[in-house]
Amino acid sequence: PATAQTITDDLGRPFPLPARTPERIVSMAPNITEILFALGLGERVVGVTRFCDWPPEARAIPKIGGLVDPNVEVIRSLDPDLVVAFRGNPLRLVERVRKLGLPVFVLDIGKDLETLFPLIERIGRVARVESTAAGLVSALRERLEAVDAALRGVPSKPKVFVLLYGQALWTCGGESYIDNLIARAGGANVASGQPKKWVLYKRERIIKDDPDVILLLARSAGDFAEGRDRLARMPGMSGVEAVKAGRVYHLDENAASRFGPRLVEVFGQIASLLHAERLGGRT
Repeated sequence: PATAQTITDDLGRPFPLPARTPERIVSMAPNITEILFALGLGERVVGVTRFCDWPPEARAIPKIGGLVDPNVEVIRSLDPDLVVAFRGNPLRLVERVRKLGLPVFVLDIGKDLETLFPLIERIGRVARVESTAAGLVSALRERLEAVDAALRGVPSKPKVFVLLYGQALWTCGGESYIDNLIARAGGANVASGQPKKWVLYKRERIIKDDPDVILLLARSAGDFAEGRDRLARMPGMSGVEAVKAGRVYHLDENAASRFGPRLVEVFGQIASLLHAERLGGRT
């Protein structure tokens, strides 16, 4: 007879693997929702957070609340046979869901692109779609390795500043996976030495760092244009190489800010912006 297998989640808790693919899945984070859809499980997802807007079909799924304020009663009412939680969800709420006797599997965010693959594989295991997960990982790896190969031995590493669209100058430090994306794409994040995920920067510091390229994370083309123009109008900014050379580029904040499959596309895009000579406009 088949013995029940278990897998350990990222809180170190044993989780018994279901005998077959769960019918009713609740996702407690946007990147988890994206991965579930990428694994062909979209039709089994019965509850998502209000931030789960990708793919667009996810918007029509009943909402359980937000990332930090999910409604445990709503989760219970959806009668899930799998709840996939994230380290961004408050532990006490995850515990309350667990105490209801619901199967909760908790995952952590990765520090770099490489940790995306085991994340997808683990979701594939708890949802019993291991071969689909293996196929997805293999396709994503292939795209990644094609870019790696094109970049091999690039002679120069442009200095990059990442700016999050908004009033303040937020950028990503060395603990952010975006820092890892930039380094792997043949660039040097000027804020890499900051031991944080997100850092509030000063205008004077950007001028001193003098980046060759500025990547502006924005939700829309309109936000990007506004953010780019606001930056260019700041005193002293017109002397910064990226602004002077017109190398201020748009990155889709939605795709870049989620630890999911679209990061591979974002990586390709960063690489072709930094090294068009190697990747000739490919994204």
